[in-house]
Amino acid sequence: MTDDEQRRHLDAAAGLRQGAMRLTRRMRAVRSPGALSGNKLGVLSHLFRQGPSTASEVVAAEHQQPQSLTRVFAELEADGLISRERDERDRRQHILVLTGQGRAALTRDVGERDAWLASAMAGLSETEREVLYLAGKLMDQLADTN
Repeated sequence: MTDDEQRRHLDAAAGLRQGAMRLTRRMRAVRSPGALSGNKLGVLSHLFRQGPSTASEVVAAEHQQPQSLTRVFAELEADGLISRERDERDRRQHILVLTGQGRAALTRDVGERDAWLASAMAGLSETEREVLYLAGKLMDQLADTN
């Protein structure tokens, strides 16, 4: 790769990072009072996407320290949003499971931000909305890269 190509890639990465961070901050700002914390949303989203998981699996997937999520797990369980069940393969471990109430809370929280974003995107052209749709898919793919 030439120096020019490398510079263009770095500029594109910086632009993407800046746009993603600004949009993330804006979407956090439109959340209603009492909305779930980012860590709680991360745990519920993981359990929604991946299904029942050990605490260690959630910690690793969320790139957190175990002590950062221990309290979050306890609060989610106390609120009835997750439950803990014994792991059938290793009876010493517990599996975290998303409850119906947890699924409803996640759907409400995500729906609120999706509604704001859809409204914000209404002023864009069809082509611009399609570009953002594709960009979202690519960013999701990049997030899975090691």
